[in-house]
Amino acid sequence: MIRVLDVRRGDGTYVTSLEPNLLLEAMTFVVDLHSSDSVLELFEARRILEPAATAMATTHLDADGIAGLRAEVASVTEESSVEDLVSHDIRFHARIVDRAGNSYVSALIESLSGSTARARIWRGLTQANAASRTITEHSEIVDALEAGDARLAETLAAAHIYGVEQWLRQWRDAESSDAVTDATS
Repeated sequence: MIRVLDVRRGDGTYVTSLEPNLLLEAMTFVVDLHSSDSVLELFEARRILEPAATAMATTHLDADGIAGLRAEVASVTEESSVEDLVSHDIRFHARIVDRAGNSYVSALIESLSGSTARARIWRGLTQANAASRTITEHSEIVDALEAGDARLAETLAAAHIYGVEQWLRQWRDAESSDAVTDATS
């Protein structure tokens, strides 16, 4: 489940990662998710605040700011490690939020963003194509920002955050139904 083992049909089972920090992050996240809905509530709060900050950033981004965002997107690939992808994701969103021009909104979103890092790592470990989806969605947000389309940038940011939130809900619900099935068997 946490992708420590790679089972290759007809070939064998291989260890993929035993990095302690990665294992502990994943285990802590699973425990946190099963004990409360706080992680989902953090994503809901991000989904409310961050798209508005993205729209605000549209008027404050110049050519250098757009170039910086494009360079950030180019800094990761589908082959990047989960840790690199999550670090990129945090930097990408922080760059945009910092350009919103409101230090209070930036501070609020920064505290929410850091608190959702484990969920993002878990998604990167367990969801197929998480890296390519993230890179594509980030590129689309930058395109909207460059075009000066605040409404589109806001909508794309909301959809991007909601995608993670939706995945998290589905994963939690699937895990809960598996636990119920196991208990009644």
